[in-house]
Amino acid sequence: MIKPIIIGNWKLNGSKKFIKNILKPLNQFLIKYYKVCTIVIAPPILYTNFIQNILSSDQANFFLGAQNVDTHFSGPFTGEISPIMLKDLEIHYVIIGHSERRVNHYEDNHIIAKKFHMLKQEKIIPVLCIGETSQEHKEKKTKEVCKKQIDVIFDLCGENAFNNTIVAYEPIWAIGSGQSASPKEVQIISHFIRNYIKSKSNNQIKNFFIQYGGSVTKNNAQELICQNDIDGFLIGGASLCLEEFTKIIKIINK
Repeated sequence: MIKPIIIGNWKLNGSKKFIKNILKPLNQFLIKYYKVCTIVIAPPILYTNFIQNILSSDQANFFLGAQNVDTHFSGPFTGEISPIMLKDLEIHYVIIGHSERRVNHYEDNHIIAKKFHMLKQEKIIPVLCIGETSQEHKEKKTKEVCKKQIDVIFDLCGENAFNNTIVAYEPIWAIGSGQSASPKEVQIISHFIRNYIKSKSNNQIKNFFIQYGGSVTKNNAQELICQNDIDGFLIGGASLCLEEFTKIIKIINK
């Protein structure tokens, strides 16, 4: 069985007080479960150094991730952060293509593919979010939408694009709604994604993982993780609650 990867996406949440309260107990908790799951925490980027300083005397039992990256390595782009800067901060994973970036910041498939390519150049692991809207779901266009989001990556990066990569299937209609896709439905789409990427990689793909995201909680984690093609979760709101997040990790350990 593949080692599950759990990513906590804190989004625009957190403070020094919050981090102090959650980080040490989470890190201690992970001593027991770290060999079972790979844990990644993606806080707002300005707290990265603060987190590293808090754990300066302890071994971190998780990796640090980022929630976004710019499409340039340097230059006059106020407010942005480049892949080189993220690497300098010892960031190992970067979330790209999240629906909130696609919708609120008008990031299309080509922008996301460029970010993917730049992260690969810096040997940072992309966490590529793909998924369909509510309307596309109703029209049974999920596979078609996912194919388009995947194809643009292959077009730019070649057949080895998805080596050392995570794809997070996140149906847009489920994110933050409290309404998760059914485990059976997630398995069907995850299986399709895996086989489609393998076929375009000439079946030579290595270190490739599929996560599910979209209102993951302690109540649905067990049934979801038991699906053959789900290798872990990209978790939003539940990652901000120590009790809920650790409960999900315990469930996966079983």
